[in-house]
Amino acid sequence: NPLIQQVQKVLAEAIQVPVESISSDLAFGDLPEWDSLGHMEVMMLLEERFGIEINADTIAQLISIPEICAHLEANGHAK
Repeated sequence: NPLIQQVQKVLAEAIQVPVESISSDLAFGDLPEWDSLGHMEVMMLLEERFGIEINADTIAQLISIPEICAHLEANGHAK
């Protein structure tokens, strides 16, 4: 799934871990680097890469790769 791969790359870059350590169902807290600070990095990079705006309510929901992908798909990004 190309979208999942894109999200995995963004996450790896945001929290500075090898992309191989990002599983397709990774969730917030699964890696020590994906903590609350790391989460803000992830959100900022997603906004930048995908040209979307993530509001405070959404930030709290986007806590796993499947959730992030579903949100991107709902905002017009292809699977």
